[in-house]
Amino acid sequence: MEFETLVQSRRSVRGFKQQPVPRAVIEAIIESAKRAPSSMNTQPWHVHVLTGPPLEELRRRNMEEMVGGAKVKRDIISHGEYQGIHRTRQVDIAKKLFGAMGIERDDKPMRQDWVLRGFRQFDAPVSLVLTYDRVLDPGAVCHFDLGALCYGIVLAAWDRGLGSVINGQGIMRSDIVREVAKIPEDEVIMTCVAMGYPDDSFAANAVRSDREGNDDFVRYVGFAD
Repeated sequence: MEFETLVQSRRSVRGFKQQPVPRAVIEAIIESAKRAPSSMNTQPWHVHVLTGPPLEELRRRNMEEMVGGAKVKRDIISHGEYQGIHRTRQVDIAKKLFGAMGIERDDKPMRQDWVLRGFRQFDAPVSLVLTYDRVLDPGAVCHFDLGALCYGIVLAAWDRGLGSVINGQGIMRSDIVREVAKIPEDEVIMTCVAMGYPDDSFAANAVRSDREGNDDFVRYVGFAD
């Protein structure tokens, strides 16, 4: 698939078929994605791929902790709640998703279930936990590298018929993720990618987020025209 077509067609998938993803397919995805840009070729990343009973245990414990009122415990520093235009964009996509799913504003059980889907990693059959070497902290450069790898993963997955959603809710209890996935202490857990074959009957999968016009965030300097 042409790269531009691939980027334009890819979307976040929040509903998955309960169909196993072969390990060979995931290996091929990572093989492609690891060509992502890396500062001075440092390749600070690690990928921990979970499926089956370990992923189910992670889902269960993550949900139990969050439903029980446990505090968020992530390895990475959080910006806190979004404000201003960032909050507006967050609310806008939530409205589109709730509208597609027929979730009314006053339907608290369904709204809560939607939140819990994130903690369950959207019931995807595979989760890729992305980490980087702790010795590089604090370091925006290694964060940038990991973001490049992450985007490479989701594009390579889409090219092979797999959907994905980059899912910060899945690692909100990083201590549980570390224990279940047996992630060494010298790695920082940054995010995870829920992955599987898209369920086209799941209404939210058809939702596309809005993007600002280029004039709102792009400047051209030194061009004759």
